[in-house]
Amino acid sequence: MFISTLDPIAFSLGPIQVRYYGLLFSLGFIIGYLMMQYFFRKKQYKTDDLDKLLVYLFIGTVVGARLAHCLIYEPSYYLSHPVDILKIYEGGLASHGGCLGVVIAVVIFLRKAKYKFLELADMLCIPTALVCSMIRVGNFFNSEILGSYTNSDYGVVFARLGEIAPRHPAQLYEAFAYFSIFLLIFAIYFISKKRPNGLIFGLFFTLAFLARIIIEPFKMEQADFQTTINVGLLISIPFVIAGICIIVISFYLNKKQQD
Repeated sequence: MFISTLDPIAFSLGPIQVRYYGLLFSLGFIIGYLMMQYFFRKKQYKTDDLDKLLVYLFIGTVVGARLAHCLIYEPSYYLSHPVDILKIYEGGLASHGGCLGVVIAVVIFLRKAKYKFLELADMLCIPTALVCSMIRVGNFFNSEILGSYTNSDYGVVFARLGEIAPRHPAQLYEAFAYFSIFLLIFAIYFISKKRPNGLIFGLFFTLAFLARIIIEPFKMEQADFQTTINVGLLISIPFVIAGICIIVISFYLNKKQQD
């Protein structure tokens, strides 16, 4: 059993407090940007387009994740206090909405840039998996997205919250899952030269949200309303189905091009 007394604040600059969550989130985006630069240069794409894409992705991620959190997990509060939706600094981002926001952002970007959607999506999924892993570590530092109580030896007591009973470290379960997915799709991208465009995109959606389905039962319900099925688990199912469909479509389009 581990007793967590981790301080979420990494350091302070006068009145400004810099949290580990913010550092990990920012570091993930920087690493992701460098990876995308490498992918673009390898394919001889314009890196100037990548800078434009990054703006679309940032807006899509934040807007999608924020709206999903407010409207899926706490609809009663935010529909009564719509102005508070803008208070992103108070926390509250949902990964499901963030993923949808990224997809929509890429579609909008491609209206002005000539790239193949599935090819670009494959590249983006690799750093995205890494960023997701780092964000969950940040959640652990923040003592948020808590797991359910457990009597197992690997439970974590979040002493900073005044708790004395151990919980499943659900944040670290997810971090490990996403990092494993990152390693897998990273290897496939570089080793499998004849893979169809869209395969990595489909694998990421399938595996990432399958991991959510498996891990959600070990987490506390985040929704502010009562349900018989965990909301995070429930909304992950369509993403897994979509991922499988994308994989099938990628092989179909690849076979069609070869015929």
